[in-house]
Amino acid sequence: MIAKKAIGLPLKSLRFAIKSGDTLIQTAGTQALRFKTWFDDSKANGVAKSENANSASVINSDNKSDVSMNETIDIRELEFKKAPINWIPATLLVATPIAAAVIAPWYLATHHVSAPVWGVFGTFMVWTGISITAGYHRLLSHRAYKAHPLVKNFLLLGSTLAVQGSAFDWVSGHRSHHRHVDHRLDDPYSAQRGFFFSHIGWMLRNYPSGKFDYKNIPDLTKDRVLQIQHKYYGLWVLAANVGLVAAVGWLVGDVWGTLVLAGLVRLVLTHHFTFFINSLCHITGTRPYTDTNSARDNFILAIFTWGEGYHNYHHFFQYDYRNGVKWWQYDPTKWLIAGLSKVGLTSELRTIDNTTIKHAEVQMQFKQAQQQIDTVKEAGLDIPHIMQNFQDRIKFELDAFTQTVEEWQALKAKTIELKKTEFADRLHEVDDNLKSEYAKIEQKIHEHNDNLKIAFRSIGYNNKAA
Repeated sequence: MIAKKAIGLPLKSLRFAIKSGDTLIQTAGTQALRFKTWFDDSKANGVAKSENANSASVINSDNKSDVSMNETIDIRELEFKKAPINWIPATLLVATPIAAAVIAPWYLATHHVSAPVWGVFGTFMVWTGISITAGYHRLLSHRAYKAHPLVKNFLLLGSTLAVQGSAFDWVSGHRSHHRHVDHRLDDPYSAQRGFFFSHIGWMLRNYPSGKFDYKNIPDLTKDRVLQIQHKYYGLWVLAANVGLVAAVGWLVGDVWGTLVLAGLVRLVLTHHFTFFINSLCHITGTRPYTDTNSARDNFILAIFTWGEGYHNYHHFFQYDYRNGVKWWQYDPTKWLIAGLSKVGLTSELRTIDNTTIKHAEVQMQFKQAQQQIDTVKEAGLDIPHIMQNFQDRIKFELDAFTQTVEEWQALKAKTIELKKTEFADRLHEVDDNLKSEYAKIEQKIHEHNDNLKIAFRSIGYNNKAA
């Protein structure tokens, strides 16, 4: 009887809290409706007043609209606060790390784990991680390339092993993230709500921003295989994470060891490595391409996330199949996609041209230079001679860079016009001429970049130019 009451008490408290929250929302909605009715009546009465009165009414109307907007935001914030627990993912995400932390050390201390089992663990780690990055992310979410059905289905099975939701759920949420990045109410895993929310908290409750209607994935909802995966996702997860893992364990002669390492431990690690992209990659790192959102490039995180750590680049050029766009940047997902294209298993790899990428970098460098100048001015100090020279050099380079960009934009317009008017048999001549002109523009942008490096070095900042 005591145990029954102990179990029932939290449930009653939870029901009471939910009921109270619903009542609060209904009351707030009623007050908002009353406010709207009062506002409409006031506006109708104001029409009959003098011009001066009308002017005052317009000012008051603007103020009241701001109040109404704030009340709407407050109501949506209340919906976040009263969001019910999302029991299935919450249970999984809380229970699996605890189980791994308890079972894995005990098993490793009391059992001998053979080399084949460790090999299976490593293989499943790579398969699962790459399947999320190359499959769910770059293939399905961004359509950055096309894949042969063999590759697509292999990545789909690996993504199912990752237990991060069906393709419909994952892609719909990710596209919403890109559309509303950093918005507190509409970004499903907004970094503006803090590290815990963006890392794992957004999955523990049924938040309004996490409810997807799949209108943003019409290209996927027509896919028969993805329809089946979504409809029977629970069965797919069990078949992959228990049936498949156990079968491989049987083949290598250690079912339980394989389930513990390649099943449980691999699952927990893959979860949190992926979650790092939503959390840490919006908190720590550099922003060489844009500062319009919180996404950052982080080499260390790229190691754990199969190349996804170059997140600032990705948010600015999301349709590029590469995240690590430099040849030296660690991006095994990029290398896999490019390698498969050599044997015909992937095609139509989408990339951003080098001139556009360098243009974004140089723009950010000018912005960083101006920030350095503003910092000195805001301090109320006299600008030293070396800083004055830096300021003059930046202004000169910015004027030259602006002219280069204007030439680039004019060349783009010329390209479109020529390809419309020239005969098909002369298009190759047009392309050759345009390539030469584009090369000159690219060279100019690189020269601006080199000049910025020299300018930054003059004030002791060696890492401000790429």
